[in-house]
Amino acid sequence: MVGQEHVLRALINALDNDRLHHAFLFTGTRGVGKTTIARILAKSLNCETGVSSKPCGTCSACREIDEGRFVDLIEVDAASRTKVDDTRELLDNVQYSPTRGRYKVYLVDEVHMLSNHSFNALLKTLEEPPPHVKFLFATTDPQKLPVTILSRCLQFSLKRMPAGLIEGHLRHVLDSEKVEADAAALPLVARAADGSMRDALSLLDQAIAFGGGALREPEVRAMLGTIEQRHVADLLHGIAAGDGEALLRALDVLDGQAPDYRLVNEEISGALQRVARFQLVPQGTDDWEDRELMAALAAAIPPEDVQLYYQVSQLGQRELGVAPDPRSAFEMLLLRMLAFRPVSGTTGGGAGPAGNRTTQGSASGAGKKAEIPVRSAAPPVAAPAVSPPAVQPAPAGQWKDPDWHGLVEALGLKGVTRQLALNCAYDRRVGDALHVTLGPQHAQMLSEPLVARIETALARFYREKLKLKVQVGELLAETPAQRDAKRMAARQHAAEESVVRDPNVQAMQEMFGASLDPESVRPLDRTRSE
Repeated sequence: MVGQEHVLRALINALDNDRLHHAFLFTGTRGVGKTTIARILAKSLNCETGVSSKPCGTCSACREIDEGRFVDLIEVDAASRTKVDDTRELLDNVQYSPTRGRYKVYLVDEVHMLSNHSFNALLKTLEEPPPHVKFLFATTDPQKLPVTILSRCLQFSLKRMPAGLIEGHLRHVLDSEKVEADAAALPLVARAADGSMRDALSLLDQAIAFGGGALREPEVRAMLGTIEQRHVADLLHGIAAGDGEALLRALDVLDGQAPDYRLVNEEISGALQRVARFQLVPQGTDDWEDRELMAALAAAIPPEDVQLYYQVSQLGQRELGVAPDPRSAFEMLLLRMLAFRPVSGTTGGGAGPAGNRTTQGSASGAGKKAEIPVRSAAPPVAAPAVSPPAVQPAPAGQWKDPDWHGLVEALGLKGVTRQLALNCAYDRRVGDALHVTLGPQHAQMLSEPLVARIETALARFYREKLKLKVQVGELLAETPAQRDAKRMAARQHAAEESVVRDPNVQAMQEMFGASLDPESVRPLDRTRSE
């Protein structure tokens, strides 16, 4: 029961303290020990030495359970006995005492396969179980069990095992069996097991037989269909260098081995993940057998490019599963990494300005690297920022009607007070009162406290006490808010037109069938674009 200590601890305490439930549910992915732990629990319940967490394993009850012939352990495969009649036949004998053991144990594997009628027939027994009966359920899909069944079971979730834990247990098995093994072969088997210890042990047996009694890396790779690390390194070096010719040459060498390109892409994704980790946290990688390779790739590929290549690899995995020609699909995946790789015209690597980007590839059969220039894109149109004219207070005794927009900006108003002022249009000054008009659609904003705040700001700015008279009615002039909305609409339209006319955008639309989302376009201020 490697890796399931949290389940073992709970069961050990329950057995040793005589706090046993009548129904146990073990859940988890395939091959993590659900049925195994259920059988061990049955031995603990029926061992002739007594109920304990340490069954002797030598008494007749323990041996018969190991051999699968203990009469009071009834194992049922729910996948093949889903009908309600099968369940009723099984439960007919629940009321009778066990023949030999202390408890009559019902072990139901893949219990989620039972029909709804079968669950209903089982429910009554679970509600009022006889004291001599224990139910042990195992399933990979507990969500399919009715809530009424789940609520009457003590549920234990077995964990999916990490590759490192599987590798450690396999090494222990090999050392115990005195089997020679390459250090690089065990991680391959552990990763191929995909969290299942049972699958890992099966693959280990198969690999030892394939290798003639020893575990050798080349034989394991051949058996699993994986490729040597040098092929992945050649592909990634070609991508890092932007050398399409070298990339396709490495792919041709790889194609001679007739690999599973989905597995090859998984190897590339795994290598990129390890490169990203090395770039961020190089500590703790001393035990990596491919550390030198990861260090070389980490130095050759910028971190942002590593993230880009990883994303392309992950998205391309779906295409490899449906493509009629996996080899061509995998080649397109690699070329896509090059196509989206920004190359500066001066430095030869890294991200460069849009006008200097090129897309490198290899002309088939040309024998030399073909460089396809992309038409220079015009610099993005930067609409001028909306900057109202500066407003200065007139000399004492003089008055000049201000630009209301600039005046609102100069007053430094905030929040709702600013919004009220922006939605007013200036009319005239009469005596010590400034008359403005507020549109009827914004009449709900008008309130005496807000008008008082504007009057305070006007007095501070003009250094004289002024009143603000706000009239709700038809606007005869444009408000600052309306002027800003028009300018923003014009800037947005100019930005969208600039993106639509961009040659790079047009090329991506033609090559990949891309479409432009206008909602994603935002105008840039001139200072930001510079």
